[in-house]
Amino acid sequence: MSEAATIIDISRLVIGLVILLFASYSDIKTRRASNLLWIIMGGTGGILLVAQYFLVGFENILILIFVPIMIGFVYLLFQFRLIYGGADAKALMALSILVPFFPTISNFPLFGKSYMPFPWVLLVNSLFMFLIIPISLFFYNVAHKNLKFPHAFLGYFSSIDKARTKFLWPLEIMDDGKKKLSLRPKNFDVEDEFKAFEKEGINEIWVTPKVPFMIPLLIGFIFSFVFGDILTTIVQAIIV
Repeated sequence: MSEAATIIDISRLVIGLVILLFASYSDIKTRRASNLLWIIMGGTGGILLVAQYFLVGFENILILIFVPIMIGFVYLLFQFRLIYGGADAKALMALSILVPFFPTISNFPLFGKSYMPFPWVLLVNSLFMFLIIPISLFFYNVAHKNLKFPHAFLGYFSSIDKARTKFLWPLEIMDDGKKKLSLRPKNFDVEDEFKAFEKEGINEIWVTPKVPFMIPLLIGFIFSFVFGDILTTIVQAIIV
C-alpha cells in the first residue's frame, strides 16, 4: 500500500473520529447535531476521493456506486422510522462519502477486508454496538428486581416526575384505562402520555431512554477501522 493511500485513509479516520466525537457530545447534551458537521464530513470526503483518484487511483471504481445506494437506503430507513434521528441518517450518508472504500492502515483491520462495502459494514457494526444497550438494561433491571418482559430489555421503571427531566420515552401508554406496551412513540412530545397516566393516578411507569444512535455509530466507526466486519467474521467462523 502506498504512502499516499495510507495518509488518505488516516485522514478519513481522523476526520470521521473528530466529527463523530463532537456530534456525540452534542447529541448527549441536547439531542441535536448541527447540519454543518455533515456538510464538512461529506465535503472533505469528496475532496479525499478526488485526491485518491489523482494520487493513488481506485482499486475498483465500481464500488463508488454503493455511495448513492447507501444514501438512498439510509433515507428509506429514516422515512420508515427505523432510524429516528435526522442527524443519525445524515451522519451515515456523509460517512458513505467519507469512507466509500474499505480502509487499510498498516495491519488494520485485524479481521481483514470485507467483501461488503465499508459503509454497509459500518452500519452493521454500529447495530451490533447498539445491541449492548438492551443487554445492559436487562442486567440493570435484574439488579433492581424489576423483571417484566420484554420491558426489562427495552427500558426501566421510573417516576413520571423524573422522566420529565430526562431524555426518555414512555414504554407504555394508556389504552381504555389500561397500561399497554408501546414500542414506538406516537410523537416526540410525550407530555400528553405522562398526563394520561397521572389522570389515572399512576405515577411510575416503564420508560425507555432516548439513546442517541450517534454513540454506537462512533464506536462502530472505530471498530470497523480497527477490526473490520463483525457479521462476516461471525458467519465465516460458524461455517468453518
